[in-house]
Amino acid sequence: MAAEVAGLLLTDPSRFAAEAADSMASGSRGDLASLWATRADILMGLGGLKRANTELQAAAQLAPEDQRVNDLLAECKKLQQYQEEGFIEDAVAAAQSKVPVHILTGFLGSGKTTLLNHILRESHAKRYAVIENEFGEIGIDDKLIARREDLGAEQIIEMNNGCICCTVRGDLIQGLRSILKKTSLEGTKLDGIIIETTGLADPAPVAQTFFADDVIQSKMMLDGIITLIDAKHALQHLREEKPEGVENEAVEQVAFADRIVVNKTDLVRNDELKLLTEEIRGINRLAPIIYTQNSKVVLGEIIGIRGFSLDRVLEADSEFLKDEQDHEHDQTVTSVGIECAGECGQARLNAWIAKLLTERGTDIFRTKGVLAVKGSDHKFVFQGIHMIFGGQLQDPWPPGERLNRLVFIGRNLDRAELESGFKSTLA
Repeated sequence: MAAEVAGLLLTDPSRFAAEAADSMASGSRGDLASLWATRADILMGLGGLKRANTELQAAAQLAPEDQRVNDLLAECKKLQQYQEEGFIEDAVAAAQSKVPVHILTGFLGSGKTTLLNHILRESHAKRYAVIENEFGEIGIDDKLIARREDLGAEQIIEMNNGCICCTVRGDLIQGLRSILKKTSLEGTKLDGIIIETTGLADPAPVAQTFFADDVIQSKMMLDGIITLIDAKHALQHLREEKPEGVENEAVEQVAFADRIVVNKTDLVRNDELKLLTEEIRGINRLAPIIYTQNSKVVLGEIIGIRGFSLDRVLEADSEFLKDEQDHEHDQTVTSVGIECAGECGQARLNAWIAKLLTERGTDIFRTKGVLAVKGSDHKFVFQGIHMIFGGQLQDPWPPGERLNRLVFIGRNLDRAELESGFKSTLA
């Protein structure tokens, strides 16, 4: 039965399509096939041919007459053949092990550049590559810079301590490959890559890069998203009302974070800091909060955190499942935790996940969970960003401890709807 659990939508779309199609309405099958086709089209453009083929095969099972699906499937197979024959360059020779990647985000003036310089100064025995994903004035301390190299679309800066800084305009994947190629040709190895996003950037597309591109995924692993917050002005940014259809970037940066660094705490009173903490917890209950001044943090608290490791899902504190105190205002981005006994039926779980991804995938920023699936003695652990999910079987359940625990972070989440939807999967 363990093999059947691994056939969930999260890990095997083709088998999911084969087993769940009969229980889905015709319109739902078409919607899911269209979703898979759209994702596959994006993945093909990013070089993720293997995953694209998997999702197109599943889409073809659900909608065999869909011309778009069939055309994309034929194109994907052709590209895979070209890749096998060597006509498509197979990225760069990479290091023996995956390079950890740390995404550093935060609103304007939060102290990202100060923290970045702190990391570069303190890591004397480490060699990092820093990627800034747009042109502009580079904030690296001049005392650390040994050489600059302007390559047009990219600018490479080499530092005295062996670290590298690369500004990339537009194509992040190409910038990542350039870094890998440079270190491979030099015969050197990186201890990590730090991506500093712009103050107005949504971290989701950057994070999804490490799951969408086969080459990048095989050479790098996403360690975590670190979000800096300016304690003095954070509430103003988090509560700012945006025009309809425009997202609040500050809220999204908090929602996606694995670590939240509240900086400049010396500029606010204790009651203001408490209010800010409650606001943050209303958005993201999972991420540990670090309080500091002048962007000074212990590196071990933000680097090597394994925020996207499935093992860490098992270590999640049960506190995130508790209801938070009511806030004086409505928040469109919130956290919802669910905990309940029982066992999920595989077919019901597949159908619910498919419906959730089809209808709400863009609104669900991050998910994590541990499930008890009927017929399996092992924990099924998963997490995801929007519509990109990953999951696998972990340790066996201890006697008497089978308990389903899930957390959702996203926009306009309906707790009652999510709870009833999940409970409908229980056998």
